[in-house]
Amino acid sequence: MSETLEPICRREFDAAALVAEFPPRFSHPNKKVVYGISCPPDAVHSGRVTFSRWAAVTPPAEVPRNATTIEPREDYFGYEPVPAGLGRVEWYLNFSHYDLFCAYSGGLFAQDEMQVTEHPALGSLREALLQSGVEPLTVKDRIPTPVLVTGVERRCRVAINPDAALGRPAGLYGNNFARAKPDVIARATEALVPPTITNVLAMEAPTGGSGRYTRSAIEYVLRTAHTGFLAARIESGRLSASPEVVVHTGYWGCGAYGGHRTLMALLQILAARTAQLDRLVFHTGDAAGSATLRNALVVAERDLGLGEAPTPLAAVIDKLDAMAFHWGVGDGN
Repeated sequence: MSETLEPICRREFDAAALVAEFPPRFSHPNKKVVYGISCPPDAVHSGRVTFSRWAAVTPPAEVPRNATTIEPREDYFGYEPVPAGLGRVEWYLNFSHYDLFCAYSGGLFAQDEMQVTEHPALGSLREALLQSGVEPLTVKDRIPTPVLVTGVERRCRVAINPDAALGRPAGLYGNNFARAKPDVIARATEALVPPTITNVLAMEAPTGGSGRYTRSAIEYVLRTAHTGFLAARIESGRLSASPEVVVHTGYWGCGAYGGHRTLMALLQILAARTAQLDRLVFHTGDAAGSATLRNALVVAERDLGLGEAPTPLAAVIDKLDAMAFHWGVGDGN
């Protein structure tokens, strides 16, 4: 494993100057409603936001022993603050497009766009990168280049659960957000005062597949996740001395992109171990998601041999390939 992994580029911004010079350009009226609540005219932005982009690396030839804790949670990202003094650095996945945050301004409210809406300085970051000529890409020339963003304020939370009494009988996720009335959006939005701070790991899952997963597709997903997780581990060392490194994830690439839930869970579990994360918090969303993850954990140990002893990576990929996973269908969001 390359412990000397270095970013392709790094840019650091004063948060107040970033938002003042490059305000996010929300185009959909409902996004503007949320922004008006999260960032009123007298809002004070603080801290520093750091952007880094990382070139893909190959995972090690051997999967280390089972030293990564896999923590299932039957919920969605809560972005809970880390208590002071724990020495823990936490990262939250952005289920990214290859063109980072490219759809943040419109009416869509899938995982990526929701994260930017609640962390509006991410929209400012995109605008600043475009103006400065830095490529905001998580994939270039078909090679993954995961992006890390540290120190971004989460300034609001938007309730997306179905609630007919509050005017959102189908919830606000995905395309439902754009169809909702502005007063419904306003009631669903709660400003966070003071804001909390989030570190983001953005990487794109493969899209457009059909039929059986090829071995090369499996290797591509693993390489992407390994690079992103390893970059998060290395970058965590800049934020805290000898930190516990935690990544929050979920069914990455399994919504609009139609990825296979069990396979994508297995590959993230595998990448967490090759990158030697301390903990992978897997947000399953609901009971069905929890059942899928439980099955994946059984497969990882029983069928892939990911246990206490080191395991040759090529043999693990051989077994994954032989399981003949097939692509699903995107959910339209």
